[in-house]
Amino acid sequence: MKKKILSLALVGAMCVTLLASCGGKKNATWKVTCPWAPSGVAAMVSQQAATKSTEYSDTITLVAEAIKGDAATVNTWVADTKANATELVFVGEGLLSITSILDPGKMQFSYEDFAFVENLYSSIFVLSADAKLNIGSIADLEAYVQAGNEVSVAVNGATGSEAFLAAALFGSMGAGDKLKLTPYQSAAEAAQAVARGETQFAVSHQSQILETFQQNGVTVVCAFDENDIANGPFEGVEGVGQHGYPYFRNRCFVMARAGTDEAKVKELKELYGKILADQEVADWLNGTMLLEVDTMSVEDVEAHIDNVKNIVNEYKDIVAG
Repeated sequence: MKKKILSLALVGAMCVTLLASCGGKKNATWKVTCPWAPSGVAAMVSQQAATKSTEYSDTITLVAEAIKGDAATVNTWVADTKANATELVFVGEGLLSITSILDPGKMQFSYEDFAFVENLYSSIFVLSADAKLNIGSIADLEAYVQAGNEVSVAVNGATGSEAFLAAALFGSMGAGDKLKLTPYQSAAEAAQAVARGETQFAVSHQSQILETFQQNGVTVVCAFDENDIANGPFEGVEGVGQHGYPYFRNRCFVMARAGTDEAKVKELKELYGKILADQEVADWLNGTMLLEVDTMSVEDVEAHIDNVKNIVNEYKDIVAG
């Protein structure tokens, strides 16, 4: 009798265990592919998000991976990734708004191949100037341009976001015919070129020009945003938007494959929302990386893509010749 009771107890315990395991949600590992430099801004932020993911989810673990290659990397990702695969990838305005117009043959994908999850960050690019020029404001810059001076600007790549921001600003000032864009292999290299006297100006992430600014090698003239920079070492730097000049922020969209279950996309978005709301992450983004937490909707993303496309179409002759 005792053996029978013991056996029934064991069976009951096994059933409870099986039911719990069947009813519980499994943990899935989502690989997040960054198609840009492993040492770049996007890769660093992705790694930070991956580290935080297990603190905010029992069902999703993010794993960051960087495979430099831009359009080629995303081409491979789209070709190899099916709907509902546990894979994410980054794309931004560089591919969706610039390459799609200037060199569409490089892209074997379109916006419709993705399901938007979240915007990982926004970067407000800044224009810096050789300190010897003594240009500290948009008014100073306008006076410099109106005097008929030549304008050389260091940018990351010949046709990247920085090149179009420079073309839009100086083109709007009537200096498109005097503008010389000098491309460099990386954003950090372009940011340092102006301090070395190789160019008069540079467009860069704030973090990439900070050290040179602190050493008085450059002045920071303006920010490519609607309003003045509100925080950090460049607080008070004028936004070009309030002077009527075109602008856009550099953004990093986290994408799943189109057709992925809407509930799963929503769960991923909620996870990224929690990570970006984490005070430690926000402080690191704002204080160390000089980036903005800037969560977005699908409508926001599409408006951003269209805005950049409009700028590209208007100023592509200056950039691409």
